[in-house]
Amino acid sequence: MESVAAATTPEQRREQLLEAADRVVQRDGSAASMNLIAAEAGITKPILYRHFGDKGGLYRALAARHIDQLLARLRAALVTRGGLTARTRATVDAYLAAVEEQPQVYRFLMERAAAEDVDVRGQVLGLVRRFGDELAAGLQAESALAPISESRAQVWAHGIAGMVQAAGDWWLDHPDVPREVVVDELIALMFGEFGLGTPPA
Repeated sequence: MESVAAATTPEQRREQLLEAADRVVQRDGSAASMNLIAAEAGITKPILYRHFGDKGGLYRALAARHIDQLLARLRAALVTRGGLTARTRATVDAYLAAVEEQPQVYRFLMERAAAEDVDVRGQVLGLVRRFGDELAAGLQAESALAPISESRAQVWAHGIAGMVQAAGDWWLDHPDVPREVVVDELIALMFGEFGLGTPPA
């Protein structure tokens, strides 16, 4: 356990408590509790509640931290050069890499926080929507020579975002499947089986 050191401002103290909560989540995943987090921080639960209001407040702060980090990774992948296939592959891989690197965080957000707090559930759904919106913009930017309508780009992009999230949920329980295999199969589904690169008339 790493006790939280004294901070000079309430904002710094709150950030230190959030770091302690993050350590517990990364260690225990969906089993993380307020008692464990308070113990990790070396404080009592009432002090923890004083900084975050309630359990939901802490969950929302943790969700915001990790969702912002994931969105930054996805945005970086969305500017990958090499065409639509390369860009989509990089984006799918970025999402699954985040799941692979911090599986307990993913479990906590999807299985515990989103299930217990309606606002966290909204944050998670918002992540998928924002992922879809940005991917749609990327699809249209890549289609200058063969224009894709805005509605088609939105439908495809949000379908892809939901599919990748669902695949990530499944893969979390099947870690024996290599990440590159999951990425390859998703890309094959999008560009091979569904023919994303050659839209129907």
